[in-house]
Amino acid sequence: MEETVAQPLKLLDPRKFRDPWTTADGEPRASVHLKKLETLWFCTGTLCNLTCEHCYIESSPSNDSLVYISVGEVAAYLDEIEREGFGTTTIAFTGGEPFMNPDMVPILDEVLRRGYEALVLTNAMKPMMKVSEPLLAVHQQYGDRLTMRISIDHYSKDVHEQERGKRSWDPAIQGMQWLSEHGFNLDIAGRLFSGEAEEQMRAGFARLFEREGIDMDARDPHQVVLFPEMDEKVDVPEITTACWSRLQVSPDAQMCATSRMVIKRKGADNPVVVPCTLLPYQPEFELGQTLSESFQEVPLNHPHCAKFCVLGGASCSG
Repeated sequence: MEETVAQPLKLLDPRKFRDPWTTADGEPRASVHLKKLETLWFCTGTLCNLTCEHCYIESSPSNDSLVYISVGEVAAYLDEIEREGFGTTTIAFTGGEPFMNPDMVPILDEVLRRGYEALVLTNAMKPMMKVSEPLLAVHQQYGDRLTMRISIDHYSKDVHEQERGKRSWDPAIQGMQWLSEHGFNLDIAGRLFSGEAEEQMRAGFARLFEREGIDMDARDPHQVVLFPEMDEKVDVPEITTACWSRLQVSPDAQMCATSRMVIKRKGADNPVVVPCTLLPYQPEFELGQTLSESFQEVPLNHPHCAKFCVLGGASCSG
C-alpha cells in the first residue's frame, strides 16, 4: 500500500488582511455591525499557571501584557450597560487563567448580584481550587446563573498534556469533578486539533465523563464546545461581502454581532473595548474606552475572523 505523505500547510499570503475595507484581490471586505450587546467579555489578565503550546493569547506565568482587571473597572462597565439600557444578559471571563486574578470571586459576586448570567473559562486547576470555598459560596447564593467552562483540549491525557504540558491533566480532572460534585453548571471547551472527526471527539468525551463520574452530555454542543484550530500564519481565504450569500452565512451570526471584550494593556490608565475574544493584541481593533463607542462596524480583517468565525462557525459565547 502506498503511504500517504502529509502536505505542508500553505503559509498566509502576506498581501492578505492588509487593508481594513478591501481584500488583496480588490474586493470589498465583509464587515459586521454590533446588532445587540448580548455578551460582554472581560479578559481578566494574561497571566496563567500554564504555558500551552498553541495559546492564541500567549498566556503564561510571565505574560502580563494584559493586566488584571479590577472589580471597580468591571462595575463601571456594568453601570454603563444599565445606564444606556443595552440589555446585556451575560458577562463572561477569559484569560490567562481568570482565577489568577485576586479580584475574580468579588467580580463574580458583583456580576451575579446585579442579575446577570456569568460564564468563566478556566482550566479548573490550582488557582481555582485555592478559592474553592468563596467560589462555592457564590455558587450557593446565585446557583444556575454561574457557568464554568473547563478547558479540556482532548478526552485523552496524552493529547491534552501534549498541548498543556506535563501534570496538567489530573488537576484539571479533579477540579472538574469537584465542580460537578457541587452542582455547578459545567461545560467543556475542547479543540479540533487531533485530526479526529467531531463525532469521534464527542464519543471520547462521553467515555471520559462516564469513567470520571461527570454528569454531562458529550453530544450536546452547548455542554461540549469544540473549537476549530487557529493559526494566523496559515493561509485562509479573505471574507468578502459576496461570501455571505455564497456561504449561506449571516453577519448577524458572528461573535462580533452580539459581543465585545474589555481588556487593559500593561501601563494603560484605562481599559479599552475590542470586538471579540480573539483580537486582544491588535491596536487597530480597539473601539474606544466605553461600550457606547464600540457600537461600530468591524471589518473582518484578520485570519481568525475568517477561519474561526465565518468558515469555522465558532463563537466563544455560544
